[in-house]
Amino acid sequence: MAIFDKFKALNDVHEQLKSVGQSPSSLLFDEIISPTEAVLNGRRTILLGTNNYLGLTFDDASIEKGIEALRGQGTGTTGSRIANGSYDGHKELERELAEFYGMKDAILYSTGYMANLGAIGTLAGRDDYLLIDADSHASIHDACKLSDAQVIRFRHNDPVNLAKKLERLADKPGEKLIVIESIYSMLGDTSPLKEMIAVKNKYGASLLIDEAHSLGVMGANGRGLCELAGVEDEIEFVTGTFSKSIGTIGGFLISNVPGLDIVRLASRPYMFTASLPPSVVATARQALSRVPGATELRTKLWDNATQLYAGLKNAGFDLGPQVSPIVAIRMQNPQKAVALWNGLLEAGLYTNLALPPATPSGWFLLRSSISAAHSSQQIALAVELCTRIGRELGLIPCPLTQGASVEMMNVGTRRKEASEDTSIDKDEAMAQA
Repeated sequence: MAIFDKFKALNDVHEQLKSVGQSPSSLLFDEIISPTEAVLNGRRTILLGTNNYLGLTFDDASIEKGIEALRGQGTGTTGSRIANGSYDGHKELERELAEFYGMKDAILYSTGYMANLGAIGTLAGRDDYLLIDADSHASIHDACKLSDAQVIRFRHNDPVNLAKKLERLADKPGEKLIVIESIYSMLGDTSPLKEMIAVKNKYGASLLIDEAHSLGVMGANGRGLCELAGVEDEIEFVTGTFSKSIGTIGGFLISNVPGLDIVRLASRPYMFTASLPPSVVATARQALSRVPGATELRTKLWDNATQLYAGLKNAGFDLGPQVSPIVAIRMQNPQKAVALWNGLLEAGLYTNLALPPATPSGWFLLRSSISAAHSSQQIALAVELCTRIGRELGLIPCPLTQGASVEMMNVGTRRKEASEDTSIDKDEAMAQA
């Protein structure tokens, strides 16, 4: 049909992926065994690309709470909270979220994507300005399309560039809302939050931070980068998701700014999306209650992340700029990126294949997200498989080739020394070499 002709380039890329092996969009797991293992094409496979940071998807207490709510309140709400009203769990979860973050109000959304779409698209209006990081998640970019505000992008994690953008707007009327992420989802790098806040304060702007990948992961109580940096009182808005550390689905907007409740009546993604089913709300509440005391899980998570990052770095891979629960191998060759992903899949290791334009700077990425549930043996095996297949593809140097080159250099040096030393003849020098 002609209506699909506009997607020809996208379809061509998809067909190329399928010609090499499997396509990420068509993977079908036969069975999910645990937070870290599944059966894929009949093969037991390590899951290293799930965002299941605390491993709570199989948490017994959360499952039981979900079953209880499912039996007591049914499978779903069949409408939005504006149209069909709220269940007690919705209000309790909002109260618990606000209490968890130490803020006044919270609004629950059906997904993390909808939380950004609903919050950003509503908070910035026609006469306002949205200043977003160039590496922002797709949900942030899509929220900008929903908003009538003027959108200005600043260089990734660059507070100086942000300051220059705000300086040009100093005399412009309208609110200025800065949107950043705590941990960026592709390379796993964190925002220079204190520097961003300093710029925000200097120019009288507001700041919204998406803590999707840092909830449960950072801070003494798992409240994210804001807690870790000690700046929670200086943040106007926080968005986040339940689909990472909380192990289910849903999203939220948290704030201390008075009057947040009006967003419910102005946010189209809130007004016109069915609310979360009672069973999902129950599992989210139970998992969230575990986060403050999950110190051991956070420690294990960061130990695993450090082990994977160090192992891949020592093997010679080009990685993101810092250790985090997101570890990404950067590649410039698309064919080798696809071959590496397929090779690992065939060897029993599932990761994420990320391709431009969804990636920063046009990189082709093999992205891993670590879990506290991974064993050190699983991480070691992941390093081993990446290293072996990476060498076969020429993505990293082979130690034998590297060693042979060094030995040849040593031979050349010894030969030169031998020729300059008249007391050692050529045969002896060659024998020594």
